[in-house]
This record gives sequence, C-alpha cells and structure tokens, in this order.
Amino acid sequence: MDKKQNTFKQFLFLWSGQFISAIGSGMTSFGLAAYIFMQTGRVSDVAMLTLIAFLPGLIVSPIAGIFADKYDRRLLMIVGDGLSVSGLLLVFITLYSGELVIWKLALGVGISSVFSALIEPAYKSTVTDLLTKEQYTKASGMIQIAGAAKFLISPMIVGILLVNNHILFIIIIDMVTFLITVLTTAMVRKSIPKHGKKTQDVSLNIVQNIRVGWEAITRKKGVLILVLMTSGITFFIGMIQVLLGPLILSFSDAKALGICQTVSALGMLFSSILLGLIHIRKHHEKILFIALALSGFFMSLYGVRANMILITIAGFFFFATLPFINAMLDYLLRTSIDNAVQGRAWGLIGLLSQLGYIIAYSTSGYLADAVFEPIMQEKGRGIGLVIILSGLLLVLLSILIQAQQSIRLLAKEGVELCMEES
Repeated sequence: MDKKQNTFKQFLFLWSGQFISAIGSGMTSFGLAAYIFMQTGRVSDVAMLTLIAFLPGLIVSPIAGIFADKYDRRLLMIVGDGLSVSGLLLVFITLYSGELVIWKLALGVGISSVFSALIEPAYKSTVTDLLTKEQYTKASGMIQIAGAAKFLISPMIVGILLVNNHILFIIIIDMVTFLITVLTTAMVRKSIPKHGKKTQDVSLNIVQNIRVGWEAITRKKGVLILVLMTSGITFFIGMIQVLLGPLILSFSDAKALGICQTVSALGMLFSSILLGLIHIRKHHEKILFIALALSGFFMSLYGVRANMILITIAGFFFFATLPFINAMLDYLLRTSIDNAVQGRAWGLIGLLSQLGYIIAYSTSGYLADAVFEPIMQEKGRGIGLVIILSGLLLVLLSILIQAQQSIRLLAKEGVELCMEES
C-alpha cells in the first residue's frame, strides 16, 4: 500500500506540471486565434493556424510512440516541452517585430506542435510505469482536469489580458509554464527507472516499429474495434467543436458564446474531479455505453431550438460525459496492451483516433452552409440539423460498441488483471 501511495504521489507531481502547461498552452491557443482575427478579420488565417497546430503533431505521433518505447520516457517529455519553447519563441519574435507575418506564426506554431507530439505517448506510457491498474481510472480523471482547465481557466485569463492587447505577455506565460513542466518531470525522472517496467527491444527501423505498434493494436479484436470507433467519436465531437460557435452566433452574440463555453467546461471539470475521487473497478464497457449514449442525446439538444438556456444546459451535460468516455476508453486500451509496446501503440492510437477530427473539420462547414442551411431556409437551423443528426449517430455508435462481445471481453480481462495485481 505504501508503494502504491508513493507512486501515486509521483504521478500527482508529474501531473501538476502538465496541468500548469495545459493552462499555458490553452492561453496561447485561445489568445493567438483571437488576436489574429482581431488584427486581420479573416477566419481563414485562424483556421490555417488551427490546422497547423493540430496536423504536425498528429502526423509524427507514431514516431513519437516509437521513441517512447526506445528511449527514456521522462527524458522525452523534457525534450518535448523544452524544444516546444523554440516554436513559441519564433511566435514571440514575429509578434514583437510589429509585423503580422502569418507564415512565420504558422512556422512557429508548427514547430511547437511537432515537439509537443513527443510528450503524449511518453506521458501516457509513464502513467502505466508509475501506477497500478486499479489506479488507472482515477489517474485518467486527474489528467482530464488539465483538459478542462484549457477551456475553463485559460479563456478567462486571456480575456483579461487581451483587453489591453497583451498578446506578448500571454506567449511569455506559456513559455514559463513549459519550463515549470520540465522541472517537475526532471524531479520525477530521478525517482524511477528509465522505463519503470520491462520493455521490448526496439532496435528496429521506423517501419518495423510502427508495425509492432500496429500488431499491438490488432492482436486483440476488441482493441482494434475500440480504436476505430474512437475515430468515429472524435468525428462527432469535432462537428460540435466547429459548429457550436456559428450556431450560437446565428441568433446571439460572442458574450453568450463565451458563457456557454465556460459553463460547458464546468461540466467537464465536475466529472473529471469525480473520476479523480472514485475507483471504478468493473463494468467499464457499460459505463462507456451509457456515457456515449448520453453524450449523443445532449449533443442533439444543442440543435433543437435557438435557445441559450437549453443550449447551455445541454453543453454542461454533454461535456460532463466526455471524461467518463475518455476514462473508460483509456482503461480498456491500457489494460489490454503490453506495457513494453505501449509507446508505439499509443502513438498509432493517437493518429487513428484523431482522424475523426480532420474529417469533421473538413466537412462540417460544407454540410451546414451548402447542404442543410438551404434546405431549412432559416439562419442557423441548418447548423442545428447537422448537430442533431450527429448526436443521433453518436447514440447509434454507442449501441454498436455495447453489442461487441470482444469489447466486453476486454473489460472482463482488465478486471481480472486488477484483482491479480491487488
């Protein structure tokens, strides 16, 4: 028990650095997008920077996964955080010069994205190194609190700073948070071995290592199905990410949109804290099914009426379901993949699961503007219809997941492993 408590304290220390870094990254993400739009008035500039901030990290994530199995995972996190600052430094210099050169900002954001990609597989594998299987869901809840902080804490700080046009100060704060993360990771690194647990030999070329990660995912049918269905989940979440703003702005204003986003983040924060306080020992696949079905239902409520109270309540409960979805997926996958190849597996899982976002970002605007808006003949109602259909399809996806015997088998095996470990 003492050993478990000690390792969880190490995880909390590591997590605290990531939490602070998440706030800084969220500030840059929100602040830079708002600043660029205020300066240029072009949504295309904001969209391009958003895409560049997302794609490079996604593309290199399988290679980052290989590194997480081959090299010191904590050292990779330090390198990733440390070198990400170089991209932010380029952004800072560009803005400080007084000339708004979009391609230079894009280059800086892209550099930061590439090096940040080193962090996630190493971080997730480190969680496996440090904790027992019984602690996985609790840790997942803690990790998601950091995710909620990006939407709850960061926008509030940015809103205050941008009133006086302090975009440079926002970038500086983000760089400082990266350095804090480096220090906390370095301190945890001293107390645990290079990989924490025995790992496979990874003295292979990149293609062979990617194949090892793919084999880890496909070895069990349930794991592969979960990964593919996760891509479907991110597709529907991506749809709401793109369409929520235009939906609200079609009948209200930016202030109302900000209130809705804050309240929604409170739902995510509430569930993340709840997951951090409780231990879920069984029925992970059933909880996943219920959370997914509820998320689809509340997503559909977004589009039913142009009513801020209804949309805000739906937003709170929709985002409240996300930590449970993420925690259950994380548990089922983590307990089903050998720790020796988890870095490579998580790298590929990150790539495959987030393809849904790319598809959603590419199609949602066209579906709303060119297909459903003309049909509905009322501003914003076409967007609402796309959201309703997305929510209903997410409910259908939850039913398909619950019907998979292979996923129920993963949950059973995970519970048995936890019992053996305890």
